Amino acid sequence: MGNSFGKLFKITTFGESHGVALGVTIEGCPAGLKIDEDFIRAEMQRRKPGQSKITTQRKEEDEIEILSGIFEGQTTGTPIGIVIRNADQKSKDYSHISDKFRPSHADYTYFEKYGLRDYRGGGRSSARETAARVAGGAIAKQLLATKGISVQAFVSQVGDLALKKPYQELDLHKAEENIVRCPDPETADQMIELIGSVRKDRDTIGGIVSCVIKNTPAGLGEPVFDRLHAELGKAMLSINAVKGFEFGSGFEGVKMRGSQHNDAIVKEGDQIKTLTNHSGGIQGGISNGEDIYFKVAFKPVATIMQDQDSINEAGEKVTVSGKGRHDPCVVPRAVPIVEAMAALVIADYLLLSKTNKLRDL
Repeated sequence: MGNSFGKLFKITTFGESHGVALGVTIEGCPAGLKIDEDFIRAEMQRRKPGQSKITTQRKEEDEIEILSGIFEGQTTGTPIGIVIRNADQKSKDYSHISDKFRPSHADYTYFEKYGLRDYRGGGRSSARETAARVAGGAIAKQLLATKGISVQAFVSQVGDLALKKPYQELDLHKAEENIVRCPDPETADQMIELIGSVRKDRDTIGGIVSCVIKNTPAGLGEPVFDRLHAELGKAMLSINAVKGFEFGSGFEGVKMRGSQHNDAIVKEGDQIKTLTNHSGGIQGGISNGEDIYFKVAFKPVATIMQDQDSINEAGEKVTVSGKGRHDPCVVPRAVPIVEAMAALVIADYLLLSKTNKLRDL
């Protein structure tokens, strides 16, 4: 039913925006992994609503309850169950669209698929579902940390306002020093001002989240249909509001010739490296040990505080009025979601790599 992700390191999420709770079950996490619950909570705080003036003002602490799979601070090898209870639902904010289809939402498509829909904040189609992913991703991040692998995302563009410097010239840790999560302070201030202006216009705006995965060992990935970049693409495109994914040189690579685009291979001591990294750390669908980097494009949030023309379930013309609490720009809160999904992919492929060669068993 499309609620699970991963092969060996596998998550299954459940819950709706205005239901009792959201949750995630994590299967395949090896026993003996030391779990820092405070780290999981910190990751949840990065995604939670109501954290700044440029996000939705819904107030959810997103406190986690670990139900199973962790004993005395370590994973037991059995399924890990985590619940995040909803506390600040205002379902009445959605009663006016109980039979109306909001433009560019999943209202109509869910109705066609199931014959009914949960109109309270979109139900299962709400971005609130991603809270469960971040909880699962926090476990994956701790697994990757044992191998020195890091996953770091940041906002690189809001509207047409984009970072000019490549990520190698930026201190990515500075992304957490401002509310828009852009590692360049000057650009961050401009982005915050732009989002504030859009919000005053009762409108929304899109943006791009970039992500860098460092210290991934060479050899992660599966041919032919389960290439590493294909799985990363699937992971990112499964996130609400995502409209585009590119890795490495991406679409800009089409402007180059092969002689410019090819990454020359060299050996430095005992390590094989490439002089450039237009491949984005992945060749033939398998990691080559270089940084894996990619971009994820998010559309403007579909709920706007303006009247819009639409139809209802009976096919009659109606006006949809925006109400409730919504993000004017989703990308600041999307940063930990992108990281979580990337971590889940790498954790899964790290475990899968142990099955590729007899000597690794």
